[in-house]
Amino acid sequence: MASINPERIRAHVKYLASDLLEGRGTGQRGGDIAAEYIATEFSLYGLKPAGDDGSYLQKVPMVGIATIDDGTTFSLVPQHGAPLDLKNRVDYVAMDETGKTDTTIDAPIIWIGYGIDAPEYKWNDYAGLDVKGKVLLMLVNEPPSDDPNFFKGNALTYYGRWAYKYEEAARQGAAGVILIHKTEMASYGWEVVRNSWGGERSYLRNDPAPKLKVASWIQLDVARKLVEECGMNLDEMIVAAQKPGFKAEPLPAKLNAHILSKVRPFDSNNVVAMLPGSDPSLKDQAVMYSAHYDHLGIVPGMPGDNIYNGAQDNATGVGILLEIAHAYSTAKQAPPRSVYFTSVTAEEQGLRGSEFFGKHPPIPAKEISLDLNYDDVPPLGVPQEVQVTGAERTSFYPAVQKMAKEFGLTIIPDPNPNAGHYYRSDHFSFARVGVPAFSIGEGDLYQGHDREWGVQKAKDFVKNDYHHPSDEYHPSMDFAGDAVMARFGFALGWDAATQKSEVSWVPGDEFEKPRKASGAQ
Repeated sequence: MASINPERIRAHVKYLASDLLEGRGTGQRGGDIAAEYIATEFSLYGLKPAGDDGSYLQKVPMVGIATIDDGTTFSLVPQHGAPLDLKNRVDYVAMDETGKTDTTIDAPIIWIGYGIDAPEYKWNDYAGLDVKGKVLLMLVNEPPSDDPNFFKGNALTYYGRWAYKYEEAARQGAAGVILIHKTEMASYGWEVVRNSWGGERSYLRNDPAPKLKVASWIQLDVARKLVEECGMNLDEMIVAAQKPGFKAEPLPAKLNAHILSKVRPFDSNNVVAMLPGSDPSLKDQAVMYSAHYDHLGIVPGMPGDNIYNGAQDNATGVGILLEIAHAYSTAKQAPPRSVYFTSVTAEEQGLRGSEFFGKHPPIPAKEISLDLNYDDVPPLGVPQEVQVTGAERTSFYPAVQKMAKEFGLTIIPDPNPNAGHYYRSDHFSFARVGVPAFSIGEGDLYQGHDREWGVQKAKDFVKNDYHHPSDEYHPSMDFAGDAVMARFGFALGWDAATQKSEVSWVPGDEFEKPRKASGAQ
């Protein structure tokens, strides 16, 4: 553990975030180079390949879909009033998820509030509705509450995520979804939506799940204008949607759109290596480390610098993953359980790479005792706090608390639980198949600074750099904290790989059921 070196982490980040790798886009040249770089590092460390056919690469079959500006139209047409002809990336973003190259939509719009069907919370915005062939106008996030037993209070659940909204609407047979962007509800500005959805989006190829003809977002002001043209008040509609007993209603309006798409099949890769365990009775079980290597790549058609380098998000996580792997490879004796190191693709596309890995793990998911994930670890110096959101949901949490104390780190709760971070990174894909999983990250208090300094740094990153071309490597970055997080994670993983019992979810957790279904004890 003492061998972990912040300058090696720096070197990885500097290379992965260089313009040479063109933002490590999924299905783009730079992303493929990043995967080969990570595989080469694993090989140099002497770790065993755990991908396909004796390699470090696990092929992820994908299809890329990009909306073509020229010829694509998107109009909101009120029954009485002039059509609102919207401009792509300015007023809206939209994607035809079905993989067709030419799609026409002329469908009525239904206001459906949050678009959630959650039986455990006795909430169903779809109750009594036939939405087949309709377009659903809805809010991101979920009904607000201070009651921890109702959508977990102020902590966002998966029901509030845009991915769930699209998935559920497609399951219900809707033709499309129009999500209303409101910064406070999304936890990020419109620029993040535009930058994330303005280029090619990637989906798993041959995915049998239903897909939407139009998966879209619109600006809040656009939604407000549409509703006003319909003789309604958006603020009043939002308030009503937050209350039990809300009833969806048709709007006197329709969506008239013509979406042209460029569609291309391609293969991307997860990168997987392993260190075999030393105990014959436990080596078939494993602890895993993960971090996504992809970012947004090059987004054509954007003015100025259009390379989204992704230095903090998530070259930092990959740098930490590689340094942990390097440290394990130098151990004189491996821990009893095997250790897997997984760098996944297409996280920025909706956790596609980790989803594929979760469905096609190199060993059965029931044998993976724990996943420790790294995603976006700010290189700001030595932290005095650590975030392990989700660790408290596992039987491993007492060990995490003990280890944090030994490291002199104070465990702090997620400062922005309404952002739903647990459902936004790759550990969620592993949790969905039952693997106890959480991410390791820093808090806001750093040596030599007060808390407000760290809080402001986090706010500035989200506002100015998150999913922006400005998320670049700078020589002034201080990777001492990333090394602390690497050592902390190394110690946790070694502990989990050594203890007699496997990690489990706490009784009643939402992921306990898939864990039991996998056959894990």
